[in-house]
Amino acid sequence: MQRKEYLQAFIAHTNRNIFLTGKAGTGKTTLLHYIKEHTYKSCVIAAPTGIAALNAGGTTLHSLLQLPIGAFIPDSMAQLPSTPNQLLVTPRDFRRHIHLQERKIRLLRALELLVIDEVSMLRADTLDLIDLLLRSVRRSPLPFGGVQVLFIGDLMQLPPVVKPQEWDVLRQYYPSLFFFHAHVLQKYPPLYIELTHVYRQQDAGFIDLLNHLRYSALTPEDMQWLRGRIDPAFDPI
Repeated sequence: MQRKEYLQAFIAHTNRNIFLTGKAGTGKTTLLHYIKEHTYKSCVIAAPTGIAALNAGGTTLHSLLQLPIGAFIPDSMAQLPSTPNQLLVTPRDFRRHIHLQERKIRLLRALELLVIDEVSMLRADTLDLIDLLLRSVRRSPLPFGGVQVLFIGDLMQLPPVVKPQEWDVLRQYYPSLFFFHAHVLQKYPPLYIELTHVYRQQDAGFIDLLNHLRYSALTPEDMQWLRGRIDPAFDPI
């Protein structure tokens, strides 16, 4: 059984949340499309940003779930600072003002598998808000309201974006804003699967160089090779 078939079978026969990771070229996107085409579960693919959603053939998380803009404070009793132009939402505020379209409610109640691509850009507070929303809409105390979540991404790529004034508040609740520090995942960790074989590049030496670059560990030999690729006559214009 190939790895994509194995992963598909695992998703089909369990309800475990999964974090699928791996460096560029290891087949994350290929697996995503395979799962999308072969799963029998009611599935939606989403991503934190518009470009990432477009590349994955899905929608943005904010569009799918009609999430409010701003920081989510996972404490209904929090004393929020009265800072102008700063949007802060607590669980109590969210439950009070949540208004989803009826068709969106039907979609979320029927949802069985949520695939989140480019998860490196997903903020921890946003994921806790997603957990709260799905539990509320689906009327279930289970993590994500019982929806299986497949997180896909490379944490060495783009990190979450947060405004300094938001982080001043959020740092009281999260050690960082990477998605794995969401309270729901600290309590219910996903199964970790890492893809290691690079399919996109066959040159073993070049793969080693890319790995060194990835971890900011270039060797003198790497630098010499890179300098040898410089074309002084090259004009990008």
